[in-house]
Amino acid sequence: MKLKDFYFDLPEELIAQHPAQRREDARLMVVHRETGRIEHAHVRELPWILPPSCLVFNDTRVRKSRLLATRRDSGGKVEILLLEEVEPSLWKAVVSRARRQRPGVVYELPGGREAEIVGMEEGLRLVRISPPIDEVYLDRHGHVPLPPYIKRSDLPEDEERYQTVFARHPGSAAAPTAGLHFTPALMDELKSRHTVTFLTLHVGLGTFQPVRTENVEEHRMHKERFYIPEETARVIEGAKSQHIPVCAVGTTTTRALESAWEHGRLKRGWQETSLYIYPGYTFRVIDRLFTNFHTPGSSLVLLVSAFLGKDLLLEAYRKAIEHRYRFFSYGDAMLII
Repeated sequence: MKLKDFYFDLPEELIAQHPAQRREDARLMVVHRETGRIEHAHVRELPWILPPSCLVFNDTRVRKSRLLATRRDSGGKVEILLLEEVEPSLWKAVVSRARRQRPGVVYELPGGREAEIVGMEEGLRLVRISPPIDEVYLDRHGHVPLPPYIKRSDLPEDEERYQTVFARHPGSAAAPTAGLHFTPALMDELKSRHTVTFLTLHVGLGTFQPVRTENVEEHRMHKERFYIPEETARVIEGAKSQHIPVCAVGTTTTRALESAWEHGRLKRGWQETSLYIYPGYTFRVIDRLFTNFHTPGSSLVLLVSAFLGKDLLLEAYRKAIEHRYRFFSYGDAMLII
């Protein structure tokens, strides 16, 4: 398969630069897989639109993991995006102007810290920070890691809105954006009509790394860590045994569930996934999908295309553009049933 077949022309003005005024007021496109029928609604209507389901959410919490740094030798300004602490004080990171950032380079960080590149791994930098930092430090000195297609600096609104209302476990370098549409009241309504449960996948480079290979099959995903609690596994296994459809909220939830399914059960506890889902993949766990509108030619578009079918996906996106839906992290949503 050629990556170019999963591209489409997206007007730049449809890339949402700010969230909707209220989370649940985002628009919702409903796509029926079997018939191809497409309907238009709003996220606040989801509890009534969605047939009885077991909804699974990702409750990871986004760190303020973008640090503004200064090279000690040249005074040059760079950004360091922390992805994962692999051992105390040692982080996997993405550093801007990457070609110039080699082992031995030292940066000054806010709050009296310094960072040194001590190695490289799969295109990432290994950065040692001293004295060590923690969540309190990041909350004080870090910036919300907005994606590069949001063409502005982070604002106070982003600290709240680039975070799900049910976020619990810090560790993500990007938001599980399908979950951004939900409010406490909407969650309560869903719980009154559906089964709701949670897992944790810490969003890293695997989710938002662009596909750079001409052939779809040649792309490789970076590993991301996820956790499935015992209670969540039992709820989902019970739903499968009772033929209650499982609805994944987001592509990160989808990849975690599909990665953990083995011999008719979900593996519990902390795990890693580099699962790459593209057309031809056979889904084993999820039956429905709630997701945002994604970047042309991205691994996320490929995943949704695998679930919906390429032709219907491209038709849905064509209609989304025609009806002026908002795209990407702060954009509108799609429900596939």
